[in-house]
Amino acid sequence: MLPSERKFKGIHYLLVAALLCLAPLIGVLYRKMPLAPFLEFPPITRYVRHAPFQWPAFLLLLFLVASVCLLFLHRLVTFRPDPGTGRGNRYPFPWWGWLGIVIVLVSWVLAWNRFLFFQPLQRYTFFPLWMGYILAVNGLSCRRQGSCLLRTRPRFVAALFPVSALFWWYFEYLNRFVQNWYYDMGSGHVSATEYVIHASICFSTVLPAVLSTIELLETFPRLAAPFADWHRVSFASKKAFGWLLLAGAESSLGLLAVFPDYFFPLVWIAPLLVIVGIRLTTGRPTLFAGVESGDWRSVVLPALAALICGFFWELWNWHSLAHWEYSVPFVQRYRIFAMPLLGYAGYLPFGLECVAVADLIDPNLRES
Repeated sequence: MLPSERKFKGIHYLLVAALLCLAPLIGVLYRKMPLAPFLEFPPITRYVRHAPFQWPAFLLLLFLVASVCLLFLHRLVTFRPDPGTGRGNRYPFPWWGWLGIVIVLVSWVLAWNRFLFFQPLQRYTFFPLWMGYILAVNGLSCRRQGSCLLRTRPRFVAALFPVSALFWWYFEYLNRFVQNWYYDMGSGHVSATEYVIHASICFSTVLPAVLSTIELLETFPRLAAPFADWHRVSFASKKAFGWLLLAGAESSLGLLAVFPDYFFPLVWIAPLLVIVGIRLTTGRPTLFAGVESGDWRSVVLPALAALICGFFWELWNWHSLAHWEYSVPFVQRYRIFAMPLLGYAGYLPFGLECVAVADLIDPNLRES
């Protein structure tokens, strides 16, 4: 990478970080609220009162989410693949893939039960569960195509872990302003140091899990082929559209603390818009570049991968000792595990954010 490119990427990262972090604080200052509750660590105090369940809001959000999902589902169901699509070679399932499955099963049993011998380690089952998942999913990719991220790009996977921890800490920061989820660490006191270390280790598995799942989905032609050549979408002025995205995203982030009940969905959308907006205004490619030629795979597969991971996040969280709980305004009903039904919609844009953040990693690492 040339020095000028390194300088650009450094400025790019600083600009993204500043825009993402400062906007919610500006909202706090606008309301003349004390900063102390938002800086409390570990976050314990419940200072946001959420609106109760309301049918009009629930039905409106359900209609919007269902309309978008049905559009893509219709394409998937009505698409007629070429004869022979989906038939490919099968390769040996690696031994470490079997190890991942064993780790998942053992960790799952330990997470959902309260064995006395395991009591000191009871709250630490999240990381082994997801390491087992990452190994198993990469093993399935090897089984289907003979390669996987762990084999072909081990340095990239290693880089994903620390980036992932920082990535999810940002969502923890945004949650300070809306308080849609909170953690129950089980019995016993947890110091700030232990909280940071334990949480960071758990958060480090998010990007590797989602990116590995995307790769696995790509091995299913029946999933990928319908969206390889679909609707073409283009904009006359990408730079102007980028500025529009930035203005809307920054305004939304600034309003999180002012109107948390109304702007909480933007926790999952605004960060993506900021990254895309900055890349458009600086003439850099985005993950949506393919849709100009009708290739929607870079949009559909990450969203689906995050939804799949979301299902397992919520499943394994359900009866674990250390777990998170939800408090979501207007739609806090019809739970699947601990998550309200419409809460799963947040995983769709989250998958795109995972890819957008992974694309910020040094290109030399991304290819190695």
